[in-house]
Amino acid sequence: MTTQKHVLSFFFILLLAGLGSIQLSMAKEVIRIPVGVVLDLNSSVGAIAESCMTMALSDFYAKHAHYRTRLDLLTRNSADDIVTAASEAWYMMKKEKVQAIIGPQRSAEAKFVMELGRKAKVPIISFSATSPSLSPSRSPFFVRTAFDDSAQVKAIAAIIEAYSWLEVVLVYEDTDYGNGLIPYLVDAIQEVGARVPYRSVIPPSSNDAEIRRELRRLNSTSTRIFLVHMTASLGIKFFILAKKIGMMSEGYAWIVTEGLSTLLDPVSSEAMDSMEGVLGVRPHIPGTKYLKDFMIRWKKPNKMTADHNLFGLWAYDTVWALAMAVEKVGIENSSSMKQNVSTNLASLGTSAMGKTLIETVLSLKFRNLSGNFQLVKGQLEPSTFEIFNVIGNKERIIGYWIDQQKGLSRQLNYDQSEAEKSDVKRKLKQPIWPGDTTDQPATKKLTIGVPMKEGFNEFLKVENKKISGFAADVFFAALDKLPFPLPHDFFVFDGTYDDLLHGIKEGKYDAVVGDTTIVAYRSLYVDFTLPYSESGVSMVVLVENNERDNIWIFLKPLSLDLWLTTGAAFIFTGFVIWVLEHRINSEFRGPPQQQLGMIFWFSFSTLVFAHREKVVNNWSRLVLIIWVFVVLILTQSYTASLASMLTVQRLQPVLTDIREIQKNGYYVGYQNNTFIKGFLIKNLGFKESMLKAYDTIEEYNHALSNGTNNGGVAAIFDEIPYLKLFIAKNCSKYTMVGPTYKTDGFGFAFPRGSPLVSYMSRAILNVTQDKSKMDSIEEKYFGNQTICDDQSAKISSDGRSLHVYSFGGLFIIAGVVSMFSLLMYLYRFLCSQWPTLRTMIHSEISFRSKMVELAKHFDKKDLTSHPFTRRTSRIHAVDTPDDTTIGGVHDANDMQNNSAVENNIDVNENESNDGNILSGDTDSSIHVPNLSS
Repeated sequence: MTTQKHVLSFFFILLLAGLGSIQLSMAKEVIRIPVGVVLDLNSSVGAIAESCMTMALSDFYAKHAHYRTRLDLLTRNSADDIVTAASEAWYMMKKEKVQAIIGPQRSAEAKFVMELGRKAKVPIISFSATSPSLSPSRSPFFVRTAFDDSAQVKAIAAIIEAYSWLEVVLVYEDTDYGNGLIPYLVDAIQEVGARVPYRSVIPPSSNDAEIRRELRRLNSTSTRIFLVHMTASLGIKFFILAKKIGMMSEGYAWIVTEGLSTLLDPVSSEAMDSMEGVLGVRPHIPGTKYLKDFMIRWKKPNKMTADHNLFGLWAYDTVWALAMAVEKVGIENSSSMKQNVSTNLASLGTSAMGKTLIETVLSLKFRNLSGNFQLVKGQLEPSTFEIFNVIGNKERIIGYWIDQQKGLSRQLNYDQSEAEKSDVKRKLKQPIWPGDTTDQPATKKLTIGVPMKEGFNEFLKVENKKISGFAADVFFAALDKLPFPLPHDFFVFDGTYDDLLHGIKEGKYDAVVGDTTIVAYRSLYVDFTLPYSESGVSMVVLVENNERDNIWIFLKPLSLDLWLTTGAAFIFTGFVIWVLEHRINSEFRGPPQQQLGMIFWFSFSTLVFAHREKVVNNWSRLVLIIWVFVVLILTQSYTASLASMLTVQRLQPVLTDIREIQKNGYYVGYQNNTFIKGFLIKNLGFKESMLKAYDTIEEYNHALSNGTNNGGVAAIFDEIPYLKLFIAKNCSKYTMVGPTYKTDGFGFAFPRGSPLVSYMSRAILNVTQDKSKMDSIEEKYFGNQTICDDQSAKISSDGRSLHVYSFGGLFIIAGVVSMFSLLMYLYRFLCSQWPTLRTMIHSEISFRSKMVELAKHFDKKDLTSHPFTRRTSRIHAVDTPDDTTIGGVHDANDMQNNSAVENNIDVNENESNDGNILSGDTDSSIHVPNLSS
């Protein structure tokens, strides 16, 4: 029995020895990899990060106990000093032979340490150096296991756009961390239509007095929207002092970037109280079970008393990533460094595994406390951002920014129907603003200049800093269409409109509201909204009343040129008809005075279709057909025009031509303090001495009524809206005449580049396109101008005489037909008389004699023509006996009588040449012998 006990004891000892040897061999196989850690252990971020990394090592190797490698974290305190951080990093690379460095904590420190890492080929892995100025793409051995600060600017800009803030003041610390983000912020803010009027730069070393001084400077500006980009140490001090001087009250809005947002949990209660109402942006961390378990262990006794923050989670995940990478790389060359015996910084050795190690870190993909760990271009890929509102000592999530396409959303799960809502502010829950109010802070309270007007108060009237009138109502209606409040104060300016607009350029006013005309030279120093009224400059003159009992009114329907042209056409047509009918028609023959009278009588008698003379030439008939049509159109037009003149009272402007005014040296008027004076001098060429300024409608009326010879003016130049109002009150006395000179109408003015211009322009479009709204505003101030519009139309159209141009086509057709007929007839005449004419041409008589002979030939009857041959045949028919005559043979006496008749015709024609032998009843002039005798 005893022997058995000894045997068992022996085997037990052997077993223990075996286990011990196994454990000793396993312990020998574990390889420790030195890794440097550079943190500011005096800061909350550094203290929390160190604790999280310690927990990360414990949790990682508890889960991966079989790993052969172990990270050995060598922590050094940078004490918030760049030189100290670089010195500690160099020491660990040189003496401790670290294979990687986690940190340093701040961007300014990382900027120098990353250069050491590049030289030594040691990976520098930072979880808190978030400045965009540190680019992993420019340093192959720098990795950022955090988001670049620039990833948040789109989310911040979306908040600014959601609340329609037009100006935002940037407040940031004067460090690489603070300065690096500003260009990205400015670009993003400008993309959403806002601008940055002022930047406040605060050095980290500033004391309370210096920060107070800068806060008062910020408070003196008109902008009340501030965006703060600072680290926790400076940001907490800044907000405590801001509350003490009253800048955390109603009317202010504050936004903080990720640098402060991720640190609000561990700050003091005093700091949280001072930040009530602040909006913040920070990356969204998924609430996994693993994170909840970690938070429970974090708050256990003997652990950190402060709450965790995002930098602590990123530090935790960084240790996990580095531990996984070291295990993947293996132990080859893990403990060796190519070294140089020199201790100079320039002779720093290089790591054999650095390149492989950093490549492995960049390729890792896993899910841990902070969410998905995946590095893109050397840094964490941006994800969803959450928007929170500080209320008391708590933070309330009011929405999320998902990505550039989806934008803001109340819920983390993107809702397409919510995104399609027109009001973007509804995408965020209602925040509590500083001062414990739900009233949204505005960009600033505008200082608006308005012109002082003595007249035309229908457009603008100022009483006790309150404005009314057409321009004011349009402005207030546009304000109602804006998606944000626009507080303002009105300040009256007594002077010219140009001086008032220069006040915007000089910073005296934020805007000008009134009946301000949009013209080119003003746009050089201000920006205008879209116009809200019609445009143009015109002239108004006195009208004279032409009564209906004017004895010469019958001449008015046709203009002088048309009267002269018609008369000439009558004479020409009569002459053509006479030429065509003279040789073949006895009615167009006779003494010269009778023939001249026939020319005038025949053509003018066609005016009332009273001509009784028959035309026998076909060419004459063609000419007459066309001419009768022309006469018909002329008479009908004359009748209509005369009837209008006799039934409608005539009103005609006294002057219609600007050149006539200038030529006669007449005075002209314009509205005082407007751009019209310069327009008349520079654009229309008026002399300044001939210009008179007026303020009211009554002064306009008095000046035009008196006329230029009685101390008044011949015309008033002004913009069409003013002239329409003036005429509406005096529509029977004045009218607008002359050309309209283009302007862009009335608009509201703002500083150059102001984002308010686009908002107000869209609002004005909504107002002007609302017909019922605009009609009600116009009716309120201008009444019904339809009657005067009808009167203007009557003046412009009823009093015009008919001009020759309106009948040009008729006269051309009639003239062409008449000339063609005349030429054809003359050609036939010349051909028929050519043998005689040829002898006459070759004769030695004078040219005048030749023309006389030609006229004599033309004056002779054309007995071969159809009218004369027809009448001759009728004469023979009378003289010829019946078939009952004996033997059918004519008596010799009858033959002699017939011959005598023919001879008598020729003799009478030659003797009298009166052409009346065959006129009328032809047979009555012929002696017919009595056959029965």
